[in-house]
Amino acid sequence: MKKQNKFDRLLEMPKEISSTDPKITIMGVSEMLIENYKGILEYQEFFVRVSTHIGIININGFNLVLNEMSSDDVMITGKIESVDFETIED
Repeated sequence: MKKQNKFDRLLEMPKEISSTDPKITIMGVSEMLIENYKGILEYQEFFVRVSTHIGIININGFNLVLNEMSSDDVMITGKIESVDFETIED
């Protein structure tokens, strides 16, 4: 995990605001928000691979759709069955 820089500590900025680590919010079994992502590696209606600064997030399910995409976050909707992580080796 990345350390906060001095400027962020002086301003008492929460680590989540200045970090590039992904933040994942799952709402029930039908919505998932991923913040601080780098890109979409693969997208099919049953499988999505999302690249982040710490690894790859794999989402499996049915009728998966990429909604509300921006340069910082993506909302995935559909029936989410499982989520797993592939971490990057240092």
